[in-house]
Amino acid sequence: MGAVTTGTPRTEAVLRLPCLGPEPLGLDRALDAVRGYARATRWQRMRSPGEPEGHWIQLPAFGWARFDARPAAAGRDADVLLAEGLHGRLDRAGWHEVHDALGRLAPLTDALRERAAGRSLWELPDEELSVLGESGTVGALLRTLGRDAGPHAPHVLAALHHRHPDLVPHLTRTTRRALLPHLEEGDSGVEAVVHRDLRGNADAFAELEAAVAAAPDGARPTRLRLHDVLLWLTTTLRLAHAQDAGRRLREE
Repeated sequence: MGAVTTGTPRTEAVLRLPCLGPEPLGLDRALDAVRGYARATRWQRMRSPGEPEGHWIQLPAFGWARFDARPAAAGRDADVLLAEGLHGRLDRAGWHEVHDALGRLAPLTDALRERAAGRSLWELPDEELSVLGESGTVGALLRTLGRDAGPHAPHVLAALHHRHPDLVPHLTRTTRRALLPHLEEGDSGVEAVVHRDLRGNADAFAELEAAVAAAPDGARPTRLRLHDVLLWLTTTLRLAHAQDAGRRLREE
């Protein structure tokens, strides 16, 4: 995210996301967090038979380079590899389970895209994420998608999000649990909470999306993915670390 490392205009805009906490998140701090997620590194000791004493190398601390900055996959094999880049390697059985799940869910994903009719999740009316309009709504289809993703649902949803970055939320057990307390009567599922957050903060997310897209690393995450990144960093207690890393990178 080199283009937003220095000289990024400072802004007073804020994100009001109850799933992150009761206080609004300034857009400057949100951008620092995303910058840190994209570029922070960690040390790892590497050893090999030819170099038993080992040596230190720096690796990306988070999954940005292995997932967000990767081009769209061509085929299910590549989909699984992308998901592994974000959630870690699968054993042989797990790899086949994710591969099979993507094939099994293809008709459901096609129905979801048809129902959305080219609209992004945040462009959909509230009725599409309400139980009052079911069945066949986007909310009902997303709920079924999450339910039927199988034992490796985070890998499956990561692959589907990468293929449909403006429509399919990427949810894990941790982020899904964080969204549950914010469900309102009539919501079709936790995806409705994400939809409400995106619609209620449309201008701020548009600004954040544009700032991130200005980076030269090829990553163009939608506001749906940026919401996921901020929520995951918060719920896994990594937000402060990412913000500190992003601030240091900005000041370099």
